[in-house]
Amino acid sequence: MTIVQGRRTAAELKELAERAGRELEDASPLDILGWAAETFGKTFCVTSSMEDAVVAHLASRALPGVDVVFLDTGYHFPETLGTADAVGAVMDVNLITLTPVQTVAEQDAEHGPKLHDRDPDLCCALRKVKPLEQGLASYDAWATGLRRDESPTRANTPVVGWDEKRQKVKISPIARWTQDDVDAYIAEHGILTNPLLEDGYPSIGCAPCTRRVAPGEDARAGRWAGRSKTECGLHG
Repeated sequence: MTIVQGRRTAAELKELAERAGRELEDASPLDILGWAAETFGKTFCVTSSMEDAVVAHLASRALPGVDVVFLDTGYHFPETLGTADAVGAVMDVNLITLTPVQTVAEQDAEHGPKLHDRDPDLCCALRKVKPLEQGLASYDAWATGLRRDESPTRANTPVVGWDEKRQKVKISPIARWTQDDVDAYIAEHGILTNPLLEDGYPSIGCAPCTRRVAPGEDARAGRWAGRSKTECGLHG
């Protein structure tokens, strides 16, 4: 594999993303990640919410030792933190944990307690969006586990696209997969999963803003339940 070194301009990256999005639309996730590894090398990383380690595992097959970025908001379920620790310990990846500038206590002191209840958009901006932007600064491309079947807001997710906000290539290698595809890959490869997935939480975020999902509900119905908010801002 020939890894291209050096950083590209934003215009070059955007053109590359748009072309790859067309050419790789029907490619397998492993082939998409193989392209990313060959094209970006160490300026490519995977982000993981630690619902499962499917994309991290796929990426480690394409680029052993790949950087896997985990955002510890300070509000995660213990099971999520445990999953992150396990991924770093048993998989061929380099786990990088990002944290917000302020601890939860420091944020409470400045903005008041339970900001997530009063202004969830600001809380997400402070504890998710800003730390991720800072953490991705040294990369040209990042991979996510977004899938088109997860929600209407994700129905048009490209397998390779352009992240205008961050000026980076955004790769969603399993965008075309269904939950059945994910489950089959987990079963075939013995992939680590968050225990909460078996406890009524098909979509897992911060503990204060995530509830169990009732039978028949959308998989993301437990996120910010009772609010119009559907995304944290990382993918918007």
